Amino acid sequence: MRKLKLDLHDIYNRGNDIDAALRQVIDEAVRIKASEVEIIPGKGSGQLKKHVLRFLDGDEIKPLYHRVEKDSKNFGRIFVHFRWK
Repeated sequence: MRKLKLDLHDIYNRGNDIDAALRQVIDEAVRIKASEVEIIPGKGSGQLKKHVLRFLDGDEIKPLYHRVEKDSKNFGRIFVHFRWK
């Protein structure tokens, strides 16, 4: 299974670009039936990580994936897991 990665460091202060990038990577994961998407919001103040988690919890996005995992060893990393039949 393929895995995708999205690093948000370059667009951390542009809210609309962040949502667009998140939507794009989730859509791509669905399209190719990826097993996982790694999202890197970075460590910072934690606001970007909260933004990402809120996005993933949205009504349109939540049904698309199986579960979200916060990396216990790296605060600045989130994994979105998919399950395909």
